[in-house]
Amino acid sequence: MQLQLFFPFPSPSPPLPQTPTLIITSTLFSSFFFFFLVVLVLLSRHQRRQPKGKTLPPGSMGWPYIGETLKFYTQNPDSFFANRRRRYGDTFKTHILGCPCVMISSPEAARIVLVTKAHLFKPTYPPSKEKMIGPEALFFHQGAYHSRLKKLVLAAFLPSVIRGSVSEIEQIVLKFLPTWENTTINTLQEMKRYAFDVAMISAFGHKRDSEMKGIKQLYQCLEKGYNSMPLDLPGTPFHKAMKARKQLNETLRRLIQERRGNEKAGGGGLLGNLLGAKNHKVDQLSDSQIADNVIGVIFAAHDTTASVLTWVLKYLHDNRDLLEAVTREQDGIQRKIIEENRRLTWDDTRHMPLTTRVIQETLRRASILSFTFREAVEDVEFEGYYIPKGWKVLPLFRTIHHCADFFPQPEKFDPSRFEVPLRPNTFIPFGNGVHSCPGSELAKLEMLVLLHHLTTSYRYPFILSFSP
Repeated sequence: MQLQLFFPFPSPSPPLPQTPTLIITSTLFSSFFFFFLVVLVLLSRHQRRQPKGKTLPPGSMGWPYIGETLKFYTQNPDSFFANRRRRYGDTFKTHILGCPCVMISSPEAARIVLVTKAHLFKPTYPPSKEKMIGPEALFFHQGAYHSRLKKLVLAAFLPSVIRGSVSEIEQIVLKFLPTWENTTINTLQEMKRYAFDVAMISAFGHKRDSEMKGIKQLYQCLEKGYNSMPLDLPGTPFHKAMKARKQLNETLRRLIQERRGNEKAGGGGLLGNLLGAKNHKVDQLSDSQIADNVIGVIFAAHDTTASVLTWVLKYLHDNRDLLEAVTREQDGIQRKIIEENRRLTWDDTRHMPLTTRVIQETLRRASILSFTFREAVEDVEFEGYYIPKGWKVLPLFRTIHHCADFFPQPEKFDPSRFEVPLRPNTFIPFGNGVHSCPGSELAKLEMLVLLHHLTTSYRYPFILSFSP
């Protein structure tokens, strides 16, 4: 059997990984452009201040108000950061999107911001994103509230918990595979559908299809407006998304009330964990807090996992020897499963070393999360430099992942890099510290289950079409 996957690329080997099936239309480009202009105006109030005797990191702040934003969006982002890193060092300042920023590209500095002095650098997001996901979601907070939520969310994604999800994830894969045969599919969109169904299991546990269908439709409408210009006017994508967000909140509140009143109505998943907090007075969560965090987890578990899976398939297609080696590894596991007359198990996924390294190398090479935003909550002395309160601080994950000092020939796709221990803090695809991704193990599990069935069901599963 053959499976034809569609990756619209400008060329078979793009110099800079972009999400393969993301087709940017002129309308979407305009939305992004105007969105950034709005952000630029809203944030232009930030002043460049440098008290006497204090030394800011080296770098250029560009033009007044505009800064280096135009250069950032007209150049290859890799080149933008690499050129400044060569000129100014691992820590440098710039001014983009109306914000004075400090870029950090050394593993040690990233650890300081994300781990050892994380209390000095709070997560920061555009206000429109907080409105859309929900202001009570854990990744918009720090301190005691964040700590409580992080424990509850992590408890839903522990290996001891998600190991019981293998059969459900496998059933989702087996449902999707026949629909992909003998046709051309948009790989990213299909991976999104798959990742969304897995996210729904992780969020709601044992679910009823009638509940999930309505939630899925509203979420899809919400997602369409996520990166749109944040103008809440009738007819705009943002307005439609916010309307869907309100309806989604009402739907989740009804579900939450039903499960609060009847513990046998169906539980498990993240929702079950958050509802279980009612037994501890200090951790009592309101309906809106629960709804915001459920929506937040679905957002986090959905898009990035789909993008990584798309790149995994692309890299395997481009490296046929590696694809054959992965197939041999998975064939060995499949033979054992057939001999023992059983289904795929958690233990099987722990015996996929090569496939796991392929996923790790994809996470490094594609670096879906290129950087993250933090904001100094007070004036900070940082590695001999002064960072004023309110300045953005960006750990550059992609720059670290593509540094030849840590990963020789960084542009080469080479899973064997992960056969030996890496230098600490040089591989951080899921972030680090208190705000690291709580669902990283689930993401890797759903990738392994899909790759197992793809490679054992199809001899040459990746027949690709490239658009001009």
